[in-house]
Amino acid sequence: MNLRNWRLIAILVLALSLLAAACGGDDEGDAATTAAPSGDTETTAAADDAEAIKVAFVHVGPVADKGWSWAHDQGAQYLEANANVEITTLESIPEGSDSQRVFEDLAAAGNQVIFGTSFGYMDPMLAASENFPDVAFLHATGFKTGPGMGNYFGAAEEGRYLSGMAAGAATDSNLIGYVAAFPIPEVLRGINAFTLGAQEVNPDAQVQVVWTSTWFDPPKEGAAAKSLLDAGADVIAMHQDSAAPGQEAEAAGAKWVGYNTDMTEFAPSAWLTAAIWDWGPYYLKTVEDFVAGNWEATAYYGNMADGMVDIAPYGDSVDQATIDLIEERKAQIIDGSFSVFPDPIMNQDGAEQPLGDIFSMDFFVEGVIGSPTG
Repeated sequence: MNLRNWRLIAILVLALSLLAAACGGDDEGDAATTAAPSGDTETTAAADDAEAIKVAFVHVGPVADKGWSWAHDQGAQYLEANANVEITTLESIPEGSDSQRVFEDLAAAGNQVIFGTSFGYMDPMLAASENFPDVAFLHATGFKTGPGMGNYFGAAEEGRYLSGMAAGAATDSNLIGYVAAFPIPEVLRGINAFTLGAQEVNPDAQVQVVWTSTWFDPPKEGAAAKSLLDAGADVIAMHQDSAAPGQEAEAAGAKWVGYNTDMTEFAPSAWLTAAIWDWGPYYLKTVEDFVAGNWEATAYYGNMADGMVDIAPYGDSVDQATIDLIEERKAQIIDGSFSVFPDPIMNQDGAEQPLGDIFSMDFFVEGVIGSPTG
């Protein structure tokens, strides 16, 4: 048989095979489409991996702090559960100029969306964004934006006001201690809102502030709380990332208002409540917008109405009358009928002044003991 005849036979066999496959039963057809060979499965998996967007998170503290960084990491886990992403997490990265290299290294490694979750990353991230124009950089808590960098935060002052109400109702000495990190607008806003909330239910309440100059340093935070307890405070509040202030309050038989997350487990007898965060929906929406080509480098400020900010469950010592008052105020904050900051506002010296831009707040309200400059 010559070569031409062999080719004709081969073509005929192939045609008969295709005809048999086309005439097969429905079960066989379903099996053919759903039970792919292992090689095809690997190809599909590789395609899925190729479609995953690389997202990075940079935190100033450890994600196990059960505070600020932990809350953001919970948001990252929400993103991972709801989007096709490959996440890189960097913990305990110091703020300052050296962090620019960290952001640039992440961009060079193929990360397309990069979140920096601390105030001191603002200028380094902005500089890094200028060198990687195709990457979306997002900075938490700051106020600067650029062509490739947006910023995001939320109205923690709303939750602070409500938690201040719980503290004002709990104090017998009328002195509430507040362990605070740095004298920047977001911290000052929180202290002022907290004080106004405490004074709503207890006009005699005062709030004494001690600055620690750190976001996460449990021994230093604990020592600051102890100094306030020794000064007569019977409730401790904080803008810090660890549970150390609450543990000092628990040991002293005092009460505690936390921050960032529900930290009841660390000081259950002391616990009152806290302003807390839910970052997940924002992270998911940001990545989805980037993938769809709709992301813009803008400023986003979430609140209680959109769910980014809330208050934690109440401690056992918070009575029902106080809970009812707080919940009433919460509903008014959400529907927009109540603002935590009056305008004009009484400053620390007892003088009335215009509220001004809360994002550049640089003063304390009446009733706060301490310096707003640190």
